Amino acid sequence: MSLIVIVGAGLGGLTLARTLHVHGVATTVYDAEESDAARVQGGLLDIHPHTGQAALRDAVLFEDFQALIRPGHDAKRIAGRDGTILFDWPGSSLGTRPEVDRGDLRRMLIASLPIGTIRWGRKVSRVTTAPGQRPQVNFADGSSTAADLVVGADGAWSKVRRSVSGVDPVYTGTCFIEIGSAHGQLLSREGAALIGRGTLMALAPGQGILAHHNTNNTLSGYVAIIAPLNLVESVDIGGPATMRAFIGQRFEDWTPALSSLVSDNIQDPVLRPIYALPTTHRWKRLPGVTLIGDAAHLMSPFAGEGANLAMFDGAALAAQMIACRGHIEEALSAYEDALFPRAAEAARRSASNLEQFFGPDTPDSAVRLFAGLLT
Repeated sequence: MSLIVIVGAGLGGLTLARTLHVHGVATTVYDAEESDAARVQGGLLDIHPHTGQAALRDAVLFEDFQALIRPGHDAKRIAGRDGTILFDWPGSSLGTRPEVDRGDLRRMLIASLPIGTIRWGRKVSRVTTAPGQRPQVNFADGSSTAADLVVGADGAWSKVRRSVSGVDPVYTGTCFIEIGSAHGQLLSREGAALIGRGTLMALAPGQGILAHHNTNNTLSGYVAIIAPLNLVESVDIGGPATMRAFIGQRFEDWTPALSSLVSDNIQDPVLRPIYALPTTHRWKRLPGVTLIGDAAHLMSPFAGEGANLAMFDGAALAAQMIACRGHIEEALSAYEDALFPRAAEAARRSASNLEQFFGPDTPDSAVRLFAGLLT
C-alpha cells in the first residue's frame, strides 16, 4: 500500500483525503495549526456547480453540503460611490452558486475523515527529493517522514511548491483591508438597508467596499484599494488608528452612507495584500510530488474560483489515483495534464475580472460582468 501525505488541511487537501477515503485509500494530512479551531476560517463562499459542487458529489458529501447552504445569501448588489444602486440581484433559496460559511464547510470535511487522519501542529519546513528515492517531508521540529506521494495543499506560500517550482506569487497591486462589526455591535437600520440581504459591492476606479450582511445582523467584508504595497504596508505599521485615517481619506469623497459603513466597522483593520502566481504557472513532473489549490495556481479572488478549484483539484487527483491504482506517476501525469490548462483559464478570467471590478470603467463594467453571470 502506498503512503500518501497531504500537506495542508484546507478545503482542497481535505477533499482529496475524503474522496480517497471513500474508495478505501488511506492518507495522512499534516497541518501547521494546533487544531481545527486555531483561527477563524473566513467568510462565505459561493460554491460553483461544475467545480466545488462536483467535487463534493465525488466525495459523497453533497447532501451534507446542502444542509449548510444559507438561502438568499447569494444576493448581490452593486453601487457607485454616490450610493446609487446599479445592479440588484435578490438571491435565491438554493441557486446555482449557493453560499456557505467556509468554516462550516471545512468542519464538515474534517468530520468526514477517520479520527487520526489529520496530524495537527505539524509545520512542514520543506520537501526534499533525490533520484531513486521517495520524497521526504521535513518538519520544523526537526523530524521527517518519507512518502510515496506528497501533495502540496499548503496554500499561497506553499513549502511543497518549492520542491517542484521556483516561482513565487507576486503582488497584484490590490490590497484588501478586512472590516467587520465590533463585538456586540449590530448594523444600523440604514446600513442593513444599504447592503441588502447578501453582499454589497460599492465600486469606483481603484477602490471599493465589499460588505456582507450576516445572518446575525452584523457586517463582514473588505475595503479594496489599488496602491503600491510599500505604501499600504507603511501605513499598516502605524497601527489601527493610522490605517483608519488612511482609509478615511481614500473614501472621504464617497456618499456619507458608504463612508460611514466603513468607518463604523473598521475597529481593528487587517491588511491582506492580494498575490497571484503567473496565469501560466506549471512545473516539470517530479516523481512523487504534486500540488493542488492555491499551491498550484494562486489567483486573485475575482473569479470566485479559489476554494472551488482547490476542492475540484482534490477530487480530480483522487479520481486519477483510483483509475490508475498502483501507478502513481501515471496518475500524476494525467492529473497535471488536465490541471494546467484548467487553472490557466480560471487565472486569466480572475485577472480580467479584477480589472472589471476596479478599472477605469467601473462600476459599469462590474454591472455588465454580474449581469452576464446571474441573469
